Amino acid sequence: MGAGPGKPRVRVSAPPPARPPAMARRSALSIRIVEGKNLPAKDITGSSDPYCIVKIDDEAIIRTATVWKTLSPFWGEEYEVHLHPTFHSISIYVMDEDALSRDDVIGKVCITRDMLVEHPKGYSGWMSLSEVDPDEEVQGEIHLRVEVQGSQGSRRLLCCTVLEARDLARKDRNGASDPFVRLRYNGKMQESTVVKKSCYPRWNETFEFELAEPAGEKLCVEVWDWDLVGRNDFLGKVVFSVQGLEVAGQEEGWFRLWPDKSKPREDEHRGSLGSLQLQVRLRDETVLPSHCYQPLVQLLCQEVKSGRQDGQVHLVTLLDETTTAECRQEVAISLVKLFLGQGLVKEFLDLLFELELAKPCEPNTLFRSNSLASKSMESFLKVTGMPYLHAVLGPTITRVFEEKKYVELDPSKVEVKDVGCSGLHRVQTEGEVMEQGRQHLQSYLGELLDTIGKSAPACPPVIRAAFRQLFQRVGERFPQHQHVKFVAVTSFLCLRFFSPAIMTPKLFHLRDTHADARTSRTLLLLAKAVQMVGNMEPVAGRAKEPWLAPLLPALQQGISQMKDFISRLVGMEEEEEEEEGEGRPPGPPASVVKEGPLILHKTRGKGPLLAAGAGGGGGRGGDGSGVALGSHPIHIHPPPPHQRMGTIALADILAAEKVEEKSFGSSHVMQVVYVDAGGRQETAYLQCKCVNELNQWLSALRKVCGNNPRVLRAYHPGVFRGDKWSCCHQKERTGPGCDRTRHGVTLQEWSDPLDPAAEAQRLFHHLQGLQGMLR
Repeated sequence: MGAGPGKPRVRVSAPPPARPPAMARRSALSIRIVEGKNLPAKDITGSSDPYCIVKIDDEAIIRTATVWKTLSPFWGEEYEVHLHPTFHSISIYVMDEDALSRDDVIGKVCITRDMLVEHPKGYSGWMSLSEVDPDEEVQGEIHLRVEVQGSQGSRRLLCCTVLEARDLARKDRNGASDPFVRLRYNGKMQESTVVKKSCYPRWNETFEFELAEPAGEKLCVEVWDWDLVGRNDFLGKVVFSVQGLEVAGQEEGWFRLWPDKSKPREDEHRGSLGSLQLQVRLRDETVLPSHCYQPLVQLLCQEVKSGRQDGQVHLVTLLDETTTAECRQEVAISLVKLFLGQGLVKEFLDLLFELELAKPCEPNTLFRSNSLASKSMESFLKVTGMPYLHAVLGPTITRVFEEKKYVELDPSKVEVKDVGCSGLHRVQTEGEVMEQGRQHLQSYLGELLDTIGKSAPACPPVIRAAFRQLFQRVGERFPQHQHVKFVAVTSFLCLRFFSPAIMTPKLFHLRDTHADARTSRTLLLLAKAVQMVGNMEPVAGRAKEPWLAPLLPALQQGISQMKDFISRLVGMEEEEEEEEGEGRPPGPPASVVKEGPLILHKTRGKGPLLAAGAGGGGGRGGDGSGVALGSHPIHIHPPPPHQRMGTIALADILAAEKVEEKSFGSSHVMQVVYVDAGGRQETAYLQCKCVNELNQWLSALRKVCGNNPRVLRAYHPGVFRGDKWSCCHQKERTGPGCDRTRHGVTLQEWSDPLDPAAEAQRLFHHLQGLQGMLR
């Protein structure tokens, strides 16, 4: 993807593995948004264009694609978020996208952390959408000090010092609020001053109430947004028990703001807003230092190095036999990543192939079950082969989306439509429609098979080696059925890798949006054709679906092409593999974790600019300057003919965080805080195109810089413009940040840097749950 005007290219690459912290506690939240049903119509056409926004503690983390013109959308999107164990809730908002006005809120589902803890295997099912109440849409925290002064028998006071607040809800059109604090106790009320245009206000005001006897009343601290016209907006509250304060004497800290639950809740809309099918699972982890897992890792590595031995019980075998279907995928991913980190993934897969082939099996069902071998190979292809997948499938998928041709071969589903012919309108016959569809599909299939046939040198060496081992093992196991070794390779490459990506390109990051109904049908037929080529028996597919008969010649030719490709793929001598296997353990083959064009903002005025502060580079706004995170630094570079380049060393990055929308009048802006060559703290501001791209960039930066010793604990979500910070109005440019950093909040990607200790911990936890069965 080329960088357009004002869009520098950014590349994030994995640095050498950093020493992990002594012990890390974190939570992993797996979210699958399946589908919705019975949604209300928001458009005049009687339909809606729904999408979902996922917020964790009121911070937007994920946005699904929009499904157009439907009240029963299917998304099928999966995410895994790593975050701090202290989070409170996850909220999923269903929205209706509008091109000409603000998007409508259809409803929401809220799941608390406590609810997820009650379902250790995860929650799965339909949840009714509830109406969004503005008074319940609160967020942020307030810093208070509350104490009881005076002694028994004398006049006693309840004192509350309101220090500051952070991350308050934005209620005004300018992207901020005008907050003030209202305190209520024993029938009396006091208010603070109003801080204009800030979601990070600082008050430092103290309020006193005469303590009631007995101290049964509660102190209520409310935050409001002041409005000149209309009623003030509620921003949240905290309630204190004065009896508890008498015992403790004083209480100080940051307190989460809560919605007002005192109002009666109207449930008349519950159920009428439709429902959402979700699968959500919380996994709390405590990752110990890597040396604690060495006995387990060494045992697994020794087994893999020794290979299969008759009469010996393998831990890998026990994992295969005792792992249930619901967690086999998770165990397979951990094993693949663990052995990638140890440089033994080829040997691990070869052992699984041996163990699988030693079982009673038929040639025509080989590797078709979801065994540990099948799941491990599938995970291995996704971890190591996604760039290859994009290179092979990308051009054809893009062509299908752009051309939007009508493709249908099934007579029961053909739409006969009017077309123009020599100035006269006539109706196409069913046969003509199907013949046109066959030509389009055959064109797409031919292009794709040609690309696959030429891609053997581009296939990562470690994948070629794994397929060579599989090819040889199956050939030795079934010497009388030599075609089976070709089918064994295509059962993974075509059926478990290429075809799913063709059917759902959004889920494999080949497209940003889901396909419409017509394009989806074309992709389904193309995926089916690739599957039939992979099965290498098109006659069998024709027997099930006889309407595929016109495609038979193309499928026969495709099978011949696929066999030639596999022969080249497994026949190439792999000098690169030997170099890769010696001296250093291979990770995912692409060192680049994230790259793409972004806009750099300046803090004075408006418009994109490659600021001199961004690593000392010298570009001009709007010139298509490039930004790249290399294996050690971030590179910020203009395109030719400019050759000057600035860098930000990864070790010098202090934080990667979001920026308030009001700062640049634009949402989805991130900031990279770093130390320049002169030791000064600087900030680069980068514009992303959507919330998903923003969070993907933040994740990539946090993963490669999270263990830096100088990372900040607090930062400014605004910009320093004029003589003050736009967020908290501090006058000192180097003053302490007004919001906490979120280094631990990341999205899991297939290209993530390897974390052997975390993978070993997951395997250890899984084995712990099998102790009784193993004994």
